[in-house]
Formats: sequence, C-alpha cells, structure tokens
Amino acid sequence: MTEHARVELLERRLSLVAALSRLNAEALKWTQFLGAIEMDILRMELEIGRSGTSEQLVRDLHGAETSADGIRTALSDCEERIAAAELQVDEVDRLLAAA
Repeated sequence: MTEHARVELLERRLSLVAALSRLNAEALKWTQFLGAIEMDILRMELEIGRSGTSEQLVRDLHGAETSADGIRTALSDCEERIAAAELQVDEVDRLLAAA
C-alpha cells in the first residue's frame, strides 16, 4: 500500500470515528428523552391508580405513550446506523492492519 493510500484510509477512519461519535451522542439524547417520557408515563399511571381516570389524564397518557413509541423508533434507527458505522470502521481497520 502506498503512503498516499494509507493516509486516505487514516482520514477515512477519522471521519468515520467522528460520525460514530455524533451517532452515539444522538443515541444518548434519544435514551434520555425516552427515560423522561417513561417517567411521565409512570407518574400518570400512578395518578390513575390513586385517583381514577379522567379524560385529560387518559389523553395525556396516550400522548406520552405515542411519543415514547416514536422515540423508541428513532433510537432503534440510530442504533442501526451506529452498527453500520462500526462495521465501516472495522473494515478500514482491517485494511490498515493488512498494509
């Protein structure tokens, strides 16, 4: 492998690691959002258990559950992108090791 090709691989690896870092930050954000929504859901369920249901509380609970589902989907998508980026880093590492 030429020095130029090696430098290109190292630059590619740096770019991939930066993208991986951004994706991990995004996954952390989604995880934090999900935790907050799940706490709201638990609070509403406890309120329903203590006081019974009200139309507003049921609407709020349904809205929170819908939001949680959307966040879970976004988190799953992000985790898939992380896995794909990790595979790309692994491939670049194999190419560098073979050089």
